[in-house]
Amino acid sequence: MKINIIIIVFATMFMMSCNENTKVKEQKKTIKQMTAKDILGNPNYLAISYGGYREKSRDSQPTIEELKDDMKLLSAMGIKILRTYNVQLALPHAANILKAIDELKKENSNFEMYVMLGAWIDCLNAWTGLPVNHNVESSNNAAEIDRAVALANKYPDIVKIIAVGNEAMVKWAESYYVQPDVILKWVNHLQDLKEKNKLPKELWITSSDDFASWGGGEDRYHVEALEKLIKAVDYVSMHTYPYHNTHYNPEFWGVPENEESLSDKEKIDIAMKRAIEFSKKQYDSVSNYMKAIGVEKDIHIGETGWATVSKGFYGANGSKATDEYKQGLYYKLMREWTNKNKISCFYFEAFNEQWKDAEHPNGSENHFGLFTIDGKAKYPIWSLVDEGVFKGLTRNGNPITKTYEGDEKKLLEEVLIPPTLKEVMIYR
Repeated sequence: MKINIIIIVFATMFMMSCNENTKVKEQKKTIKQMTAKDILGNPNYLAISYGGYREKSRDSQPTIEELKDDMKLLSAMGIKILRTYNVQLALPHAANILKAIDELKKENSNFEMYVMLGAWIDCLNAWTGLPVNHNVESSNNAAEIDRAVALANKYPDIVKIIAVGNEAMVKWAESYYVQPDVILKWVNHLQDLKEKNKLPKELWITSSDDFASWGGGEDRYHVEALEKLIKAVDYVSMHTYPYHNTHYNPEFWGVPENEESLSDKEKIDIAMKRAIEFSKKQYDSVSNYMKAIGVEKDIHIGETGWATVSKGFYGANGSKATDEYKQGLYYKLMREWTNKNKISCFYFEAFNEQWKDAEHPNGSENHFGLFTIDGKAKYPIWSLVDEGVFKGLTRNGNPITKTYEGDEKKLLEEVLIPPTLKEVMIYR
């Protein structure tokens, strides 16, 4: 009898041990560390560009708790990788984001959020008021790279990509752009650190820049240093903005004569489809250039977006591109295209930020967010509010509600109709 009891006890303990081991294995599967290779191009890991600034100056840094609130909102809408822009000493925003994510992961082992960490690069005398020299880099760049390296090593479970520079090579960035050899220098430096085990091997290195800077534009960009750079990065992160091109290159935007008899809504819907085709052409132009120099490598969208307010080039007195309805269409169509083709899209951006054009509250740069600063969900994500994904979550203490009080009729009353192609050509 005693022997039977002992056997039963041991059998029970063995089964409990097996169950515990199974649970541990299942937990390990749940928290498996993803790499950039696993994440990029994965439609289950939506990407977004993120800045958490609430005020008109970046001197006012968001608190860790405010950043955690934002992370919870982004996670609720399926975002699992976000992009930051700098690690400058006076702006601890990126470091604080990483701290906030780290705390959330400790609070919940299943919480997932990864970061494409930006290191700001610029030329000599940028932002100083002195004459800039685009052929010489700023002495600040080395320390910026060092800080990015330190953060990538401190948070290897979160930082999966380092981006060297933001629109740092495109010629219209007159205030600060550098030549491609500067970006190449720092990309090679980071790749060398990986080889020496001074950075995680799985960390991917890129630069995030306008499509033209990656060879998709004029011949003046087609230089030897760019070819070497494309070969040195782990993937290409390109920007595409049909929104801005409704002013600068508006031929695609104007309503052609054979569509002038359509309803206003049909005109807008078709124009937004043309906007996506515009982005596809820019994507293809980069791809074709890369093939021409013998490179086959992934291309992802490092930035693209559509503003909802503009008193300038893109508003009622300009290209008439700006409103929430068009933003909703652009967001939907862009996600559909990129998800289908396994292209990551760091959509610009998560939340409005009023510091970008602080002197002009209605400037378009302040209004690219999918959320307003006080936490109202714009038209592209009204459906997520309906689904209840933001239930219990807040921004600045406010529950998430819809813009226009959710009244689509009110929203549509403010929608602008694109100009005709004839008007565009006269304007040009």
